[in-house]
Amino acid sequence: MSHWIPLHFIDEAVAVEFRQAPMLEKRPDAPAAFVWRGRTWQVTEVLATWFDFERTGRQARNMAPAHQEVARRRGSWGVGRYFFRVRMEDGRAFDLYFDRAPEKAGDRKGHWFLYRELQLSEAPA
Repeated sequence: MSHWIPLHFIDEAVAVEFRQAPMLEKRPDAPAAFVWRGRTWQVTEVLATWFDFERTGRQARNMAPAHQEVARRRGSWGVGRYFFRVRMEDGRAFDLYFDRAPEKAGDRKGHWFLYRELQLSEAPA
């Protein structure tokens, strides 16, 4: 059985490009390309998508338990990440994520990050 294993931890901010702009800015689809270290990387395949709306630290304590459960499923403003596992033109695979958290008061949009490079591994029989 094959599975993906991390090859390199990167966690650097990237600019992304879409074929069509996302309908909801804070709920994007996978990008068509991203720019990392001055190079544009074209996405040829989206391998997986997932999200994490878990509140941590002080944010985990500032909400009633019933509201926390709803927020864990749907997200709440400025909390959570959307993850995308993508394959590039050259066959390399990466995990990207969109962090919904604003950086500061004047910057209410989220930011994209290249999380890690992956390698396909065959599990021992």
